[in-house]
Amino acid sequence: MTDDVTDRVTGDVSRQSPHIPVLLDEAIAALAPAPGERHVDATFGAGGYTRALLAAGAEVIAFDRDPDAIAAGRALEAAESRLTLIAGDFSTMEQALAEHGKLPVDGVTMDIGVSSMQLDQAARGFSFQADGPLDMRMSQDGPSAADFLNTADEEEIANVLYRYGDEPKSRRVARAVVAARPLTTTAQFATVVRRALGHRPHEKKDPATRAFQAVRIHVNRELDELADGLAAAERVLAPGGRLAVVSFHSLEDRMVKRFLRERGGAAPAGSRHLPMAASPLPAAFDNLSRAIRAGEAELAANPRARSATLRAARRTAASVQRGGDVSW
Repeated sequence: MTDDVTDRVTGDVSRQSPHIPVLLDEAIAALAPAPGERHVDATFGAGGYTRALLAAGAEVIAFDRDPDAIAAGRALEAAESRLTLIAGDFSTMEQALAEHGKLPVDGVTMDIGVSSMQLDQAARGFSFQADGPLDMRMSQDGPSAADFLNTADEEEIANVLYRYGDEPKSRRVARAVVAARPLTTTAQFATVVRRALGHRPHEKKDPATRAFQAVRIHVNRELDELADGLAAAERVLAPGGRLAVVSFHSLEDRMVKRFLRERGGAAPAGSRHLPMAASPLPAAFDNLSRAIRAGEAELAANPRARSATLRAARRTAASVQRGGDVSW
């Protein structure tokens, strides 16, 4: 599993570097925004995708669950009449767009994962490069990473580390966490992980990276949010509308790929154990892209792009099939 956290927390990118939208040109090409169209930027962040959509003449409704990102974007919203910022999870986009009278939309873009701004602030607790409170909450609300690590039982912690961080020695780390409680800072958590795994300072890969990624994904319900957001995007897109999703690790990309394949009409072949469905559902998406990755020029300018994958598709006129799960 690869993640943007791996690239930046281990020091490959300066923690003071500004947030640069990854695969921006490719995503905008897939979205093909036009004057008068209405687009959703599901992950506003520093506003890179939003600015590109506005520059193309589109109206933009941008979501972010991080109140700091919303606060920083208010000046752009005040200066641009075609921008509406909404504080909240992008999984709620259908209800929020309905409340604002903004349904349907012509495009939805998502840039999944933690942002550079969140990593750069030690007080947010996403990185162990500088010591800070063990927080990791994107929304700055609800249970923190410290709450989880100090109250969950050993089995639950081990399951999170293995499932979301691919940590092969998750049970050993979980035992060490429980024994070291209470944990209150990022440095404490990182030290516990390193000691449990016998990490030596000269080793290139810091094993705390996997643990931080896993706990962050769990605390923020990132995969559940992505699953709900993809389903919501299907519901809000008009026929011909475009979806573009940039992900940074294999769990996310696997979910996006499976969602588009299944909603694109691809069905697994039948077998003697599980016959193929007689009446497959109408395809909700077509024009599915291949996995698009950054070229050499972008990688040289922005190492964060190394682990990014873009997948895109176009909404058909098929009716929405509600109630289905988005699996990963």
